[in-house]
Amino acid sequence: MGPKAKPAAAAAADSGEVKTLTIKVVGGEPPSNAVLSARLAPFGCNPKKSGEEIAKQTKEYTNIRLYVTLHIQAREIKKVDLLPTSSAYIIKELKEPVRQRRKVKAAVFKHSGNITFKAVKEIADKMNKTKSLSRTLKGSVKEVLGSCKAIGCTVDGKNPKVVTQEVNDGKHNL
Repeated sequence: MGPKAKPAAAAAADSGEVKTLTIKVVGGEPPSNAVLSARLAPFGCNPKKSGEEIAKQTKEYTNIRLYVTLHIQAREIKKVDLLPTSSAYIIKELKEPVRQRRKVKAAVFKHSGNITFKAVKEIADKMNKTKSLSRTLKGSVKEVLGSCKAIGCTVDGKNPKVVTQEVNDGKHNL
């Protein structure tokens, strides 16, 4: 390599093509610079500026973990796509007060709220368009109900397992 030659990674980062990178972050907070710099080094992006952009875009999902896809072109982040999981949608729907994340180490929170079946259907519809492995709305609703069970919330005041059985029996219009 000559004195003016660029490394291969930097040369690839300068080209006009768009590269994508998916990372898991906590909403409303910039990821640590150590993590970002390791992930963004091959693209030549500034980790501090990237972290601020991620924090700004994920503000509505404060303290909720979600996936973010970064579209990188010419050493800059051109677009940030949010890819929330069904659990993130459910926790957001519960409208719980924001918790201080770093107060208790390795704390496991149970979200003991209640959401409506209509909200479950809306979440399932969003998931069906993006991340769900199910072909039908019924399957997506059952996936979301399973997430409700794992989170610890109820659906219309009932255990999510009972509501899943009702969906299987055809008591809900899907």
